[in-house]
Amino acid sequence: MVVKNLALLDYNEALLIQRSTHEQVSAGLMANTLIFVEHPSVYTAGKRTLEIERPVDGTPVIDVDRGGKITWHGPGQLVGYPIVKLAKPTELVGFVREIEAGLIQVCGEFGLETQRVDSRSGVWVCDEKGERKIAAIGIRVATGVSMHGFALNVNPDLTEFNRIIPCGIEDASVTSMGQELGRDISIDEVAPVVEKYLYETLVKVSA
Repeated sequence: MVVKNLALLDYNEALLIQRSTHEQVSAGLMANTLIFVEHPSVYTAGKRTLEIERPVDGTPVIDVDRGGKITWHGPGQLVGYPIVKLAKPTELVGFVREIEAGLIQVCGEFGLETQRVDSRSGVWVCDEKGERKIAAIGIRVATGVSMHGFALNVNPDLTEFNRIIPCGIEDASVTSMGQELGRDISIDEVAPVVEKYLYETLVKVSA
């Protein structure tokens, strides 16, 4: 498993890198690869996104071929793209659950209790204040190899989510590690922990 950190990179540029990596992993020319990146502010819409979930103010949206609905990426959010040849490529839900488990462990390392929510992908903070999504997941599998991935809100500007219905979910809100912990927290602090747990997860599910 190769881990690449692309730092801050335009979404479309990162997508080209993803697609090139996917082709090479699929052809057996490259090892399974986990890409980490931050993006400048951008909205991306998965295949199930409805028009009413998009921005109403004309804000541009990039349509992509992943699962899931619309979301926002931007500074302060750690995005991971696992380009992995899967041992069980038809069991996409199981793959998503493994990623969720890894991210739950990451949050636990920082003293933050998170969990899954039935019928909703991603990682959530759930308490008397309601359900708040802290990590989103949208995956595509082609030729047995995954692409796209997960976005963990470390310390982003959460107001950027106000223009959309994030992930098509109207009755829950979005949160971040910084907001829940009540302190400043950086990508540099969180990234090594994400790498540790997601590396372990991806090795387990890879062919």
